[in-house]
Amino acid sequence: MKFSYVSHLQCPKCNKEYSAGVEHQLCECGSPLLVNYDLEELRNVLKREDLLKRKPDLWRYRELLPVQREENVVTLGEGMTPLIPMERLGADMGISNLHMKDEGIIPTGTFKARGAAVGVSMAKELNIHELAMPTNGNAGASWALYAARGGIKSTIVMPVDAPKITRNECAIAGANLYLVDGLISDAGKIVAQTVRDQGLFDASTLKEPYRIEGKKTMGYEIAEQMNWKVPDVILYPTGGGVGLIGIYKALKELQTLEWIPQGKLPRLVAVQSDGCAPIVKAWKEGKKESEFWEGSETIAFGINVPKALGDFLVLESLYETNGCAVAIDDESILEEQKQIAELEGAFVCPEGASAFVAARQLREENWIKEDDVVVVLNTGAGIKYPDTVDFELPTLQPGELINKAEVFIEE
Repeated sequence: MKFSYVSHLQCPKCNKEYSAGVEHQLCECGSPLLVNYDLEELRNVLKREDLLKRKPDLWRYRELLPVQREENVVTLGEGMTPLIPMERLGADMGISNLHMKDEGIIPTGTFKARGAAVGVSMAKELNIHELAMPTNGNAGASWALYAARGGIKSTIVMPVDAPKITRNECAIAGANLYLVDGLISDAGKIVAQTVRDQGLFDASTLKEPYRIEGKKTMGYEIAEQMNWKVPDVILYPTGGGVGLIGIYKALKELQTLEWIPQGKLPRLVAVQSDGCAPIVKAWKEGKKESEFWEGSETIAFGINVPKALGDFLVLESLYETNGCAVAIDDESILEEQKQIAELEGAFVCPEGASAFVAARQLREENWIKEDDVVVVLNTGAGIKYPDTVDFELPTLQPGELINKAEVFIEE
């Protein structure tokens, strides 16, 4: 059986087709390209049960990934993150079937490792020697580390106030790291010029077609972990929105393979900060594309994306699944982050916390029903954002006894 059943790439806007196995960036019309597979042929040769014999990583779905030669796979063991019941938190929200897909335990500590694994593997297959990308932090860290793993050079540009730990990850991986006093959109302009001037491969979000293929494996895993059923609602913190686009793509592919039931898909929810909510605004106005969000700012730095290249694909996934878009304030994010840790022992990232706040609010509005099966994506480990948590704690002198009332900030 073939390692991959990739057939071609296609533009979702003008439908122009491109050959697989050849270096591509955007379509000539300026749209991102999507990877297509020969699902009809694959349906006859691969069964769901075949996956049980394979390693618990995202490469278990290799036939549905674009890498055509196994020797080009660059991996650190990413994928098959746990789907965890959140019973106490769910009871607090009034959601009896609440689950967390925890991407915080994946290599590099965020879901960005999925896109980096497949994107860097394809760069290796296409004989690319150096890539460049703008980042809010975590994507750059993942791509720098995976590029090092694959023997590929990387140039990373990130805002100066991105989380320091992600800066350190890029630096220690040997990336050419630059900081910009601005937003990711400013970093993107610098990378675009560098790509033109120096002929580097542009690995910016959706400017190469393969990051989405790594991210979509979250959708495969959710279906497999739920015994090939799908939840009623999936909530996803949305900046560039690649993960949401990918999950929607994965679910559609699984339906074509007849691995999940036909009919309605989970209602997808794009969660943004009220300090940067272009997708929410566009969705409320029923538009197909978003507008640039001026003066964007949020503690959930990973979703601080004022204009996403694939915004039309994010909005399509919401409209096609009867989903919605929700904006959350920073104070609620920090409160929820603490609540999740206290009730469930999970230290989630601010972006993940925002998605839990959205679930809480949508339940209060009865958009989410009490018995709905709900999956929230925690996209990274909270420890990657040490500056978002700050408690004043008592200091004991040697021999001093503990006064419980002083130790616990809240009872």
